[in-house]
Amino acid sequence: MPERERKQKPAPKERVEETAEVAAPASIIGPPSSAAIAPDESIALVTSATKIDPADAKKSVPDNRVSVIDLKATPPAVVATVESGAGAAGAAINPAGTLALIANRMEGTVSVFSIAGKTLTLVGKVSLGDAKSGPSAVAFAPDGKSALVTRDGDNKVSVLSVDGTKVEPTKRDMTAGIRPYPLDISASGEFAATATAGTGSGDSDTASLIDLKANPPRVVDTVTVGQSPEAVKLSPDGKYVAVTVMNGSNKSKSFPFYNDYGLVVVVAIDGQKLTKVSEGKVGHWCQGVVWSKDGKTLVVQCMIERELQVLGFDGKEVKPVSVIKLKAGPAGIATASR
Repeated sequence: MPERERKQKPAPKERVEETAEVAAPASIIGPPSSAAIAPDESIALVTSATKIDPADAKKSVPDNRVSVIDLKATPPAVVATVESGAGAAGAAINPAGTLALIANRMEGTVSVFSIAGKTLTLVGKVSLGDAKSGPSAVAFAPDGKSALVTRDGDNKVSVLSVDGTKVEPTKRDMTAGIRPYPLDISASGEFAATATAGTGSGDSDTASLIDLKANPPRVVDTVTVGQSPEAVKLSPDGKYVAVTVMNGSNKSKSFPFYNDYGLVVVVAIDGQKLTKVSEGKVGHWCQGVVWSKDGKTLVVQCMIERELQVLGFDGKEVKPVSVIKLKAGPAGIATASR
């Protein structure tokens, strides 16, 4: 959850401004859903999937830390650090603000934490196959009674049941392509979106729509979006999904499918059909993306440029608006969406 350095006004109805900068361990390894904000905006969770190897500064090793940030404090500050599991990556908080799920990418589990005020307590873990299943992103349904988790290690999207603090696999695993990685669920709870990271070999990868009304839930449509999608985010009205696409920009210039820019692709949702509407060029190695509340502004994280790139969307085209410079490369982003 990168912090902003100066005031900007990316669109007439939206204002982006600096509030604070908080020191908390984080990682560029893992999906950009490595931050979560409570619905009442009281706390934020930031995960750290990897850290520098104490024995060799040129290497990294799995990390398991989750920082709890008090957003109501002046200035906001880390008030607790809890341990989740190896490769703590995707984070989600339920709509009631009483439960958190952390996907442990290098352990093959999802940690379950109860939330009381600003206190997180580990109440259990959900095992997903083995350590190589690679649980990456996780999201709660709006009613808080179920959740989805992507598994980029064994190419599955799993449905979890949630009953109080009891979280269990439902044994419903969906297939949405090679290495499903990011994930988001619509505010209505009618559908979810995911995208596949693929093999990083230059082939075009995909984004998929999941029908959550079906019993059991199932993938109903898939579209091609480009090389290595990194994040998906549904618009507040559920009419569009934004996808950040590496587009080869994270590769060396000698890579045969290198491009000197990434993409943000906007796909329209019409019933159970996905249709590409527009795409816009962004920087290099761009990861997370979020929508403004009115659905007219997108904010994209770009690692190499160390900035947030702000784009406008009028329902037809994506156009650049402004940039917000950062002190470090942004790797995870979240909004209090419900």
